[in-house]
Amino acid sequence: MAERILIVDDEETRKVIISMLSSDYDRRESGAGPAKALGISVDKLEAMRAPVDCGYREASDGLEAMSVLGSGEKFDLVLADLVLPSLDGMRLLKYIKGFYPDIEVVIVTAIHETRVALQALRNGACDYLLKPFERDQLVVTVRRALECRRLKRENDAYRTNLEALVAARTQQWKTALSNLEKAYDSTLEGFGDFLALRDAATEAHSKRGRAYAIAIARKMGLPKEEINVIARGAFLHDIGKMAIPDHILHKPGELTDDEMAEMKQHCYLGYKIISRIPFLAEAAEIVYTHHERYDGLGYPRGLKGDEIPLGARLVAVANTLDVITSDQTYRPAQAFEAARKEIELWSGRQFDPKIVKVFLEMPDHFWGVLRTDIAG
Repeated sequence: MAERILIVDDEETRKVIISMLSSDYDRRESGAGPAKALGISVDKLEAMRAPVDCGYREASDGLEAMSVLGSGEKFDLVLADLVLPSLDGMRLLKYIKGFYPDIEVVIVTAIHETRVALQALRNGACDYLLKPFERDQLVVTVRRALECRRLKRENDAYRTNLEALVAARTQQWKTALSNLEKAYDSTLEGFGDFLALRDAATEAHSKRGRAYAIAIARKMGLPKEEINVIARGAFLHDIGKMAIPDHILHKPGELTDDEMAEMKQHCYLGYKIISRIPFLAEAAEIVYTHHERYDGLGYPRGLKGDEIPLGARLVAVANTLDVITSDQTYRPAQAFEAARKEIELWSGRQFDPKIVKVFLEMPDHFWGVLRTDIAG
């Protein structure tokens, strides 16, 4: 589609401009002289001297130009005199750049003042043409403005295509990430199945602990990514018990000091099992530290307060909640109310008081419903 130019000037000047742009040039004037005067090469001048194949529309003043632009007609370039009746060229320029910023504007004027030219350029004009002008000057200026417009269109198209490409690649990345997370979940389920073969009770405890930990983390308003790490750590926190001998793991009575020392190794053993798997590296820290205590009297490293990862402090509460409310070899399950009182009692010593506060805000029946859902 041919480019379109709106010419805003008196009638005589409009006719001259259209005539110059539409007619062929005098080939007797070819050569280095005109090219040098315009600051371009001879070859480029020859190409730019050809008639400008455009559609033209005329307006006698600024208000008429505004009306033409507002009619919905599309223009690539406006040639506007600076001195116009009703609305001068400078105000028309500001209007065009405010409402039609993609249209290029060339100010055509007989005012030979640098100050005025600079003001026009600052207001968004792409060029400034002084009257009286030669055909070559007019044609080169118009072609230069139209080329600038074409380059901007190409740049806009490139940017649009680039944005579409980025959106497509982002969607591909999201799909790949989703598939990767599914693979992670399958890996975790594999660990769960392996744990179930070794000790079904521990595997069930891990599932409940994960659900309890997720519920507390959500109540705390933690970001999804952190909740995912906590969920993995909670599910795998007892994975190290696969390496504990049966006579210790299933002993109905109280453990001896040596047996307890060996049982405590499950934190480190679990850490060793999963820490070499990249996507479980953060969860491994929870596995390693979930038996640390807020007062520093826990194991295996005696960490204290915020030295313990937040996920481990949270899992400690979820783990204790399930241990108290589940059957053990040494006692039957207790009510959620009993677990609540026990956790509150040890707030600030075994447990992080901030996490305990959030836990206490959650009613007992919530945990009962959640436990039933997991079992079902």
